[in-house]
Amino acid sequence: MGLQEYVEKIEKGWLDVDVIIAAPSVMPKIAKLGKILGPRNMMPNPKSGTVTENIGEAVKEVKGGKIAFRVDKQGIIHSPIGKISFDATKLADNAHALIGAILKAKPATAKGKYVKKVTLTSTMGPGILIDSAEVEAAIAAAA
Repeated sequence: MGLQEYVEKIEKGWLDVDVIIAAPSVMPKIAKLGKILGPRNMMPNPKSGTVTENIGEAVKEVKGGKIAFRVDKQGIIHSPIGKISFDATKLADNAHALIGAILKAKPATAKGKYVKKVTLTSTMGPGILIDSAEVEAAIAAAA
């Protein structure tokens, strides 16, 4: 199946993918999918490493569990840690990996408490407050 067939499939509503990785040369063809892929954070982007000449390396990183997260204007990080089909240990491992990556990304100039609150929620469910001290202790013990 070629690029044009995938573009047509996505235009018809097919989104059964986790990540879309593209070469810079095909971005003009994919650009028309921005209204569909953009709101779902699936549009290939050079900042996130999904627009690259080295497609093989990018696929290897994603399959290896590359964590990508973005911060909104209020300093809140929204990031998935798994799917409904994952078992509890896999979800816990993914949550620890995400929080560990966030704590490692702390700038040296940042003062005070870096993570103030951790809330875990399903897509449309209520949030569960997680004790951030326990999370930091678990990350430190795992490292």
